[in-house]
Amino acid sequence: MIPLTGFISLSTAFANDVDPDLIFAQLVWGLGRPGDVFIAISTSGRSPNVLAALKAARLIGVTNIGFTGTASGAVAMSKLSDITLAAPTDDTPMIQQIHIVAAHVICEIVECDLFKTKPTG
Repeated sequence: MIPLTGFISLSTAFANDVDPDLIFAQLVWGLGRPGDVFIAISTSGRSPNVLAALKAARLIGVTNIGFTGTASGAVAMSKLSDITLAAPTDDTPMIQQIHIVAAHVICEIVECDLFKTKPTG
């Protein structure tokens, strides 16, 4: 797993010289490979930097999973995602709590599959 928010120096330089909305797209373009999975998180589903990264991922053959809420913007994110996990609310704190739980469940499923173990919960 590579968190795109961890490239502070690159993000700062890129935002100063190019377009801040393309920060994550540039990282996906440089790091992503066909067969990878990109998990995009946008509470509203309208974050320009996240939508641009989804577009870049789709262009290079990366599978997109979108985490969002039920706001009208979630439609844009859904069109760019292979799988969309939409929290059934428009309340930002609740959406974020649901995303955290969903992400932990996905991590446990992947770990169980990789290491041939059974879920702990």
